[in-house]
Amino acid sequence: MSQLGDSERHHQYKEEIFNLFEKEPYASSMGIRLVEIGEGSAAAELKTADHMVNSHGTIHGAVIFALADFAFAAACNSYGRTCVGLSTTVNFMSAGQKGAVLRAEAVEEKKNYRTAWYNIKVFSGDELIASMEAMAYRKDHYFVP
Repeated sequence: MSQLGDSERHHQYKEEIFNLFEKEPYASSMGIRLVEIGEGSAAAELKTADHMVNSHGTIHGAVIFALADFAFAAACNSYGRTCVGLSTTVNFMSAGQKGAVLRAEAVEEKKNYRTAWYNIKVFSGDELIASMEAMAYRKDHYFVP
């Protein structure tokens, strides 16, 4: 197990952690881009496209969920410790529009040795279109030295 504390590990390996999530295969395939990573926080953006709409012509909920989930994943793994999602609850508040740039911002609310809790907000411009509450399981494994 690593001897560094969470904060020290984050700052020492921030660039490596950012690079790992910047190249995450699923997010990359969707066009999701990591724009910020901090201690227990992250922000990601997605420029929506024609193939992301539902039968009503608005952004599919699965696309919004994927963006929020990616920001959650980057935030909970921001300490270099392997974390996986345990549960999420999403509230869709407004429809996303085709062509809009969506931004998800994840913030850690609390963590202990094994679990951590996050709030994620998804915006289209200044409008809050969705929110997610998420809980992560913190494994003993570290993916940075």
